[in-house]
Amino acid sequence: MAHLLLVFTVLFWVGNSVMARAIHLEFPPVSLAASRWTLAMLILLPFVLPRIRREWPVIRANWPIILLLSILGVSCFNTLIYTGLQTTTATNTTLMHSMIPVLILIISRVFLHHAVSGRQWVGVTLSMCGVLVLLSQASIETLLSLEFNRGDLWIFAAVADWALYSVLLRYKPAELSGMSFLGITITLGALVLWLPALLELSQGRMPELSLHTGATVLYMAIFPSILAYMCWNRGVAELGAPVAGLFIHLMPLFGLLMSVIFLGEQVQAFHFIGIALIFGGIFLAVVTDTLRNLRPTNSQESSCKS
Repeated sequence: MAHLLLVFTVLFWVGNSVMARAIHLEFPPVSLAASRWTLAMLILLPFVLPRIRREWPVIRANWPIILLLSILGVSCFNTLIYTGLQTTTATNTTLMHSMIPVLILIISRVFLHHAVSGRQWVGVTLSMCGVLVLLSQASIETLLSLEFNRGDLWIFAAVADWALYSVLLRYKPAELSGMSFLGITITLGALVLWLPALLELSQGRMPELSLHTGATVLYMAIFPSILAYMCWNRGVAELGAPVAGLFIHLMPLFGLLMSVIFLGEQVQAFHFIGIALIFGGIFLAVVTDTLRNLRPTNSQESSCKS
C-alpha cells in the first residue's frame, strides 16, 4: 500500500505542472499560487487549528525558521514553477525536477560540509550536463550565447529553492507535529503571497474565472497541496526516506506521458539526451549510495540466517 501511495504522490505533483501549463494563458502565475494555497489553507485549517493552538508555544518559539520554510516551500517554489510554465513546457519542468536530489547533495556539501565521494561528484557533473542540454535544447550556439529559455531558468530556480527547503527541513522543530507544521506553513506562505499577487493584479494581469480554471485551482489545492503531503508522509513512515526518495525519479516518466496525452507537447531527441545524463548522474550520486546503505551488513545477514 505504501508503494502505491508514493506513486500517487508523484502523479499529483506531475498533475500540478501539467494543469498549470494548461491554464497559463488564463491565470497569471502569482495569483494562481496565491489562490491555490489560500484554498488549501481554508480546507485544511478547520482540521488542524485545534492542534496548532495546542502547539502554539512551539511555533512562537521557532517562528523565524518556520517563516523561512513557509516562504521557501509554499510562497516561492510553486510561484517560480508557475512563472516558468508561462514560457516553457510541462515536459521540461518535470524533467528538471529530477535534479532535486543532486542539488540537495551540492547544498549539503557547501553549507553543511557533508562528505561527497568522487563518484558522487561525477554524478553531479553528469546531471548538470543533462540540465544544460535541456536549457540549450542541445544547441551549442544557444549554450555559447547563454540565451536560454527564460521559463527554463525560472524552473531551475524553483528546483534549487526546493532543494534548499529540503536541506533546511532538518531545522524544523521536532516538537511540532506534521499536520501542525503543514497547517502553519501553508497559512503563512499563502499570506506572504498575497502582496505580490495584488501587485500582479494591479498591473492588469487578471485571471479568467471559469469552470475550467476553478476546477484546476481546486485540484491544485486538494491533490498536490494536501493529499500528496499525507501520502508522502505515510510512505516515508512505512518504507523510510531513502526508499521513498527514489519514487521522485518517476516524475520525468509521468511528466512526459501526461504532457503528451493532455497537452499535445512534442518529445524531442534532446529530452532523451538530457534525461539520460540526469538519470546517470542521479544513479552515481544518489541511488548507488542509497541502495548500498539499504544493503544489510554482515551482522545483519548473520542474524537473518539464524
